[in-house]
Amino acid sequence: SNQEVKQAVQTNSDALVRPHSPVFGNPAAKVTIVEFFDPSCETCRAFYPIVKRMVNASFGQVRLVLRYAPLHQGSDTAVKILEAARQQGKYWEALERAMATQPQWAAHDRPQPEMLWDFIGDIGLDMVKAKADAKGPAIEQLLRQDVADMQALKVDRTPGFFVNGTPLREFGEAQLKALVEQEIKKAGAP
Repeated sequence: SNQEVKQAVQTNSDALVRPHSPVFGNPAAKVTIVEFFDPSCETCRAFYPIVKRMVNASFGQVRLVLRYAPLHQGSDTAVKILEAARQQGKYWEALERAMATQPQWAAHDRPQPEMLWDFIGDIGLDMVKAKADAKGPAIEQLLRQDVADMQALKVDRTPGFFVNGTPLREFGEAQLKALVEQEIKKAGAP
């Protein structure tokens, strides 16, 4: 329920943003959209350009923090591949490619997240290092932390949005934009 989620946020406010979380937009923005995101989720894929446009159109007032919620089969592997790319400074390029090719690698009846390696093979990664990093303990720990935070915050579907700690109650593009605008006004941003 709504009240349970609000209570979970108050009790676990540090679970919203972690130092390891990827940030898109102005790191010092007054408004933070936290998205619990599953790279295999079709709705996450549909919302990705929408949220990115909101951040880009905010004149530095809004930032996006991505957290992982690997609810679909194979998503944990996809997350590890994205994080391996991030360790080489290629996170957003890899994410763009993953979103563009999602219908090919993330079919829910037969997910093949390992195909992502082929789709990001030309973005300038040291592939040997990336494949080793993807299997490493640092990325495994990061993924476990995000899953623990997702559970603590009672996120049970993706995408799960919080704007400055306020959970998005009714899911939808208009609702998300309204919540972001409300938080921009609250933050006193012009």
